[in-house]
Amino acid sequence: MLELAILGLLKEHELHGYELKRRLTETLGVLSSVSFGSLYPALARLERAGAVKAVEANASARPIPGTGALSGELAAFRARRATTRGGRGRKVYGITERGERLFAELLAAESRSGDDDRAFNLKLAFARFLPAEARLGLLERRRAHLVERLDRAKAAIRSGRERLDAYTNSLMEHSNDSTERDISWLDQLIESERQGGRQQ
Repeated sequence: MLELAILGLLKEHELHGYELKRRLTETLGVLSSVSFGSLYPALARLERAGAVKAVEANASARPIPGTGALSGELAAFRARRATTRGGRGRKVYGITERGERLFAELLAAESRSGDDDRAFNLKLAFARFLPAEARLGLLERRRAHLVERLDRAKAAIRSGRERLDAYTNSLMEHSNDSTERDISWLDQLIESERQGGRQQ
């Protein structure tokens, strides 16, 4: 998922590591806990695979803040050191043609579990890059999974009502209310897609 998020953001703009982390935090709340210790190795993997390229940028950009984790501090230090030697600027990452193809593959791939909330939210954030038919399929699969989840949860409440205390029962009903709202929201998105109202 991290690779998909990185490629999706780089598809929009070339970004340096600090800005990329900030955008992950601001735009993709599902990945807001991404650290420099996981971001820079992911960028390095994508760079080795030819999916991203690195160019130099102006060295006057803001410094990388502390991460609080040893691995993150080391990764940030190496990145800062590697990009400031000899007066050179900080690395800015951009997507390559190979990265564009990888992004399209990752975005179109069906999740192993349609019940994965984070994967769905991430794919929806970049759904404008999918063909209309693929967007509709993504939404319909998610709706089907939520309907199944709701049916299982309601059956669990019915079968265990005598054993459940009031708080547990209330929590389960609250969860079901949230799932029902999500299904209603998806119904609206699906209807809009079918009417051609959503633009890429």
